[in-house]
Amino acid sequence: MNQPKLSITAFACLLLVAAASASAQVSGAAAAAGQGSVLQQAETVAKRVAQATALEFSGYLRSGFYSAPSGVQAGGFALGGDLQKFRLGNEGDNYFELSIGKKFDVEGTKWGVYYMPAVYNGNTSTKQIYADISGLSFAPEATFWGGQRYHRIQDIHIVDNWLMEDGDNYGAGVDGIGVGSAKLNVAIYTDGNADNKNSSSNNAKRINLQLRDLATNSGGKLSLTAAAINGDFAQGSQGGALGLLHNQEDFLIKGMNNSFFLQASNGHASLSGKFYNLDSSTTTTLAPAGGGPLFTTTTVSSQMGANQARIADAINWQLGKWGGQALVGYQTLSPDSGPKVKDISLGGRVSYGVAANVKLLGELGLTSRDVDGQSTQLLNKGTVAVAFAPNTDFWSRPEFRIYATTANWNDAAGSANAGGFGANGRSNVSTFGVQIEAWW
Repeated sequence: MNQPKLSITAFACLLLVAAASASAQVSGAAAAAGQGSVLQQAETVAKRVAQATALEFSGYLRSGFYSAPSGVQAGGFALGGDLQKFRLGNEGDNYFELSIGKKFDVEGTKWGVYYMPAVYNGNTSTKQIYADISGLSFAPEATFWGGQRYHRIQDIHIVDNWLMEDGDNYGAGVDGIGVGSAKLNVAIYTDGNADNKNSSSNNAKRINLQLRDLATNSGGKLSLTAAAINGDFAQGSQGGALGLLHNQEDFLIKGMNNSFFLQASNGHASLSGKFYNLDSSTTTTLAPAGGGPLFTTTTVSSQMGANQARIADAINWQLGKWGGQALVGYQTLSPDSGPKVKDISLGGRVSYGVAANVKLLGELGLTSRDVDGQSTQLLNKGTVAVAFAPNTDFWSRPEFRIYATTANWNDAAGSANAGGFGANGRSNVSTFGVQIEAWW
């Protein structure tokens, strides 16, 4: 997939703006560095340029060496549910995203522009491209934004899933509206983004509400989400979603935090409040049988909606040398037509510091999928690893890991995934690898 021209143009504009804001100060920096060695002059100029551009960088990376038996995938052993890919030693992929941004102060207001390209296994895409402004006299605490952006509240890291988020499409919104002790975010979206170029045939639109961090009890905060979707759908209802998240600090004991999620959706809304199952269109160029100019034809593949529900609880802790995250989750999907699917997930990851910059990791995931009228699918995955990091805390990154993974599954899971990990009647696999994960 080629990088969209829009993204390249935005990136170039961002760099030009940064360069323009720096140019006026570079000459002054060079003059100020007139005394001293060439190296000192260069260092002075570099510092002035960095201060002048004031670019902000953040990002995420995972990559490494992955090994599996011949003809077997190196990762991705999961039954398909949102909470079922326990990720330690189970990714087998390479992913990189880099956010580049710059903030400006203009007559008491602040505005920023941001761009985030990504590369996944060699394919490029655009994750974010937007601008925002804040500090307006009539709403000094609010931030107004437009473009394509992440609009996230919280994830469960060990299964690599943002349970509470909207975004990922072109839209606009206002963040930070004060509602008592909480903050209200309001956003509206179309079904287009920088990669699909508004190619959906649904003309779908949605509104999302996030009420964040409402104080409920000592150490406890509540976040609520809602979404409403409208579009030209060939199948199913329009759709909506509701979500609840309660975070509790020092849950049961000091140093342990708990997150409880309760979510439901219907129609063409996902549980997090984004779009679910938009129709897809394929355009084909054809030549008339008797000759003549080429012509195109478009085929639309309609998708059904679904009723969905999820309840999940995640615990995080750092108790001395011991750290970790554990999860229990139950999720259902009832499509407008077809069998109901029930997914269960139970598992966790622990870390233990054994020496300066060295920790041991262990992860176990037990998952099941029950499809009406079919045998229950079962898959278990376990990983052990030694990791090197700046310190031995669970969240310390970058983390360089050497791991070994084993996964096994029953016949029902193998049959349902015969085109993947269950090919050729396989019922188990062992893999190993070396991976680095970093965020900044």
